[in-house]
Amino acid sequence: MLKLTFLGTGAACPSVERNVSSLALVREGETLLFDCGEGTQRQMMRYGVSFAFREIFFTHYHSDHLLGVIGLLRTLGLLNIFGEESRKEGLTLYGPKGAARILGQTLDVGIERVKFPVEIVELKVGDVVKRGEYDIVTFPTDHRADTIGYALAEHVRLGRFNPEKARALGIPEGPLWGKIHKGETITLDDGRKVAPSELVGAHRPGRKVVISGDTRPCSGLREAATDADLLVHEATFSHADLARAKETGHSTAREAAELASAARVKRLVLTHISPRYSREAPELVAEARSTFADTIV
Repeated sequence: MLKLTFLGTGAACPSVERNVSSLALVREGETLLFDCGEGTQRQMMRYGVSFAFREIFFTHYHSDHLLGVIGLLRTLGLLNIFGEESRKEGLTLYGPKGAARILGQTLDVGIERVKFPVEIVELKVGDVVKRGEYDIVTFPTDHRADTIGYALAEHVRLGRFNPEKARALGIPEGPLWGKIHKGETITLDDGRKVAPSELVGAHRPGRKVVISGDTRPCSGLREAATDADLLVHEATFSHADLARAKETGHSTAREAAELASAARVKRLVLTHISPRYSREAPELVAEARSTFADTIV
């Protein structure tokens, strides 16, 4: 499973219809948070995002991407103290240049009751956070601050296992299924040998999700997004406000769609929407879809 829950998609300040920036990505049961604007923890409660996460990745430190971490840390600490939720493992906060200073200040405000370790890791463009089955790769973006974007890139995945055929062959569900799925030939109680090729399809390419953060269109983002399954791209303004977008270091819906098309992504999601647009933002959707059809806001 690979699932994204948009906890906040508004730019600059919260509105009745949109909270400010935060995104939860769940991969095979593991939750990662990207940015943590004001009110993120309440959005997590509202939309059923687990508090049993261990990492937050910040694209930059403007307040609409950061302020929610203070309250979230406070709540995690209280849950730990009163025994409502056990959290022995630590929390890691990742971010671009300035992480130690800026994130450290937020800890000074929000951590007085936290009884678990919190680590701050400063990332630079091109750094890779390696995991067993995927990597998180940073790439350059173009905003009015020290910023980075993130790409979650899975390694090549195992082929699909055929449970119906396994049952038909008399292989009991359990450890033997796991062994054969991982490439091991198994021997059944009656002496029959079953090879992985009989039950497991060809290896599948890993999926890639790219999160732009706040940015103007730029070559670093386009390269990172090449052939991505999903591109989450900011679209603060319509193209009628291109001058304002350039002035503030943001993108228009058309620019996001042009980049998605150039990068050959499969699907585009527009986020970081100015409060001037309605919940559905039909003008932004229409503008983007005229260039890249598979777009939602």
